[in-house]
Amino acid sequence: RPQILPQKEGRISISDGRHPMVEHALNHEMFVPNDTELNHDNQEILVITGPNMAGKSTYMRQVAVLTIMAQIGSFIPAKSGMFSPVDRIFTRIGATDDISTGQSTFMVEMQEVSYILRNATRNSLILLDEIGRGTSTYDGMSIARAVVEYIDKKIHGFTLFATHYHELSDMADGSSKIKNYTVT
Repeated sequence: RPQILPQKEGRISISDGRHPMVEHALNHEMFVPNDTELNHDNQEILVITGPNMAGKSTYMRQVAVLTIMAQIGSFIPAKSGMFSPVDRIFTRIGATDDISTGQSTFMVEMQEVSYILRNATRNSLILLDEIGRGTSTYDGMSIARAVVEYIDKKIHGFTLFATHYHELSDMADGSSKIKNYTVT
């Protein structure tokens, strides 16, 4: 049974969390539980790296699902969980396009990221997966870095940011609220 904290505490803490739908689909295979710690003191943004198919997107979705479950009063599949209420959950996960109206995958991504940056607050949960991959490597890396820096300096929302740009890990050196994690 998760503990709901006052919003001013600003924390999402999950110990040995599991993704309920993925675990159910695995039947008798083991889902490896994992921890999450997001807070406004020293860990607002997690930059998550790891190879393709390592589970970065599943992990991010798991945090969102458990947050929703906790906020509606449900038990969660975890050893323990503490959640300050979030006002909204913003996601940019997956590559989609809208070719019928002339919107490329990259354009759709940029519109969605723009919406998130305009509307997210300190009390939001933000999930961003592989931002900037629809353009050249250096342009994409620049976009990804700018998005993380903007969230870090202006929004301060709880953010899970999965990326293949390992070069972004140096942002943790310039901010006390950005932490690097690797999914293996």
